[in-house]
Amino acid sequence: MSNTNQAVLYLHGLNSSPESRKAQQFKLFCESRTTADVLVPALPHHPAEAMTLLHSLMVKHRPVLLVGSSLGGFYATALAEVHDVKAALLNPAVKPCQHLGRGLPGPQRNLYTGECWEFTQSHADALLALTLPQISHPERYLLLVQTGDAVLDHRHAIDYYRGCQQIVQQGGSHAFDDFEAVLPMIVAFGGLALR
Repeated sequence: MSNTNQAVLYLHGLNSSPESRKAQQFKLFCESRTTADVLVPALPHHPAEAMTLLHSLMVKHRPVLLVGSSLGGFYATALAEVHDVKAALLNPAVKPCQHLGRGLPGPQRNLYTGECWEFTQSHADALLALTLPQISHPERYLLLVQTGDAVLDHRHAIDYYRGCQQIVQQGGSHAFDDFEAVLPMIVAFGGLALR
């Protein structure tokens, strides 16, 4: 990775991985169209461990843009508030303990690695500690939601990120259908240098 290029950090969701479709599409798009270095870390299951890793990546690489999907959008928001960086959020979790509640707590399984783990009260407490009552700088955020998301209610994100640039698409899914179509918008929002 070059020290002179801009860096971008992509954060996957709960039980996902750097191998997810969106993560790979975003990485390939940026590599072919921009000069940015794209970091796609495998996030630990425990929120405190994930945030320790992410804060260290923020300090080391100083990304100009965060892109987060679902729980990754929640983490991206927490990071953007501390590190004063832009964040593009795809169907983000706003209050994960409440809004992802159907699958929490209890046994979990990573969709890509097959790894099994347990969501405990410690995980919930760590998420609650990261939950912000409101964002401080709406101009930092680009919200992209699809109304057909069956995992998270898009209205929570629309309300929480009011004042931010918002793209609300009818239909779709939690996976964010036709993600490729919004990639140029995300790159432009981040001010990434084009090839």
